[in-house]
Amino acid sequence: MEMQYRTLGNSDIKMPVIGLGAWAIGGDSQWGANDDSVSIRTIETAIDAGVTYIDTAPAYGLGHSEEIVGKAVKGKRDKCIIATKCGLIWDNTEGCCLLMHRDGVDVCRNLAPDSLALQVEQSLKRLDMDYIDILLTHWQSMPPNFIPIEETMGALTRLVEQGKIRAIGAANVTPEQIDEYAASGTLSLVQQKYSMLDRKVETDGIMDACERHGLTFQPYSPLERGLLTGKVTMDTVISGTAKTSMKLYEPENRAKVIAMLEKFRPLCEKYGVSMASLVIAWTVARRPFMHVICGARKPEQILDNADGGRVVLDEADLAYMNEVSAAVL
Repeated sequence: MEMQYRTLGNSDIKMPVIGLGAWAIGGDSQWGANDDSVSIRTIETAIDAGVTYIDTAPAYGLGHSEEIVGKAVKGKRDKCIIATKCGLIWDNTEGCCLLMHRDGVDVCRNLAPDSLALQVEQSLKRLDMDYIDILLTHWQSMPPNFIPIEETMGALTRLVEQGKIRAIGAANVTPEQIDEYAASGTLSLVQQKYSMLDRKVETDGIMDACERHGLTFQPYSPLERGLLTGKVTMDTVISGTAKTSMKLYEPENRAKVIAMLEKFRPLCEKYGVSMASLVIAWTVARRPFMHVICGARKPEQILDNADGGRVVLDEADLAYMNEVSAAVL
């Protein structure tokens, strides 16, 4: 089976349906320390397996994820599609809106045009690249330091014209904000949390807005931070705030998810794939404009994810998984 490909929004960028999410390899209190050499091997393994889309962000490890991605793709830049983000800073918080305090710093929102220009230069330096394929606004602007989307899109469009980015995306948005982005420039991608156990975007207007504007929808956390891989048991010790803060990891909910996954075991055997691959394949099939970001910290994890972009599930099996998982929501 070969990797499936889809076109990014209304752009000319073709990409595999599976991308590698590099949040966890940033290493911090949210995920715990990483071995950078293993992270680099994971990215190299992803590229060799056809997962050539790599998603990172400055806030992941406070710049560390971008640095690791840059080292891993050195000499292979032409084979990769690199996405990073903007709008979260921690080195100069004047005139910003606080998002969180983490690892000794205040992480704040800033989508002002002058800040965006500087943020992109900093990302290019950490990535050690001349351009970024896709730049997404990470979290949206809020009062008391609100920046209109029209101003943000103006700055991003200038970056496209300067050749520093190829396409624009937006993460963690409302349907109304998607409409504003699309009215203010060329938006290609929307990134939002989505999984078979968290389908809010199917009913809150996000999916509809993406279809209306011809955008790619990119779910993050489709494996619910490892819970849907089938490797988590009731005895698994959960660490890192990225997982311990999740209600799904609480014992009562975890037991329900584990019971659900047991019903999927025969399908894993039928298709010859892991549980993670099966869940990813289901997610890919939910919409024709879907592109799935899956985190991985080890080479074997990304190989599992890659299979999810190759296998095509029967309609009856997709419907069964949909029915079983909907009952857990």
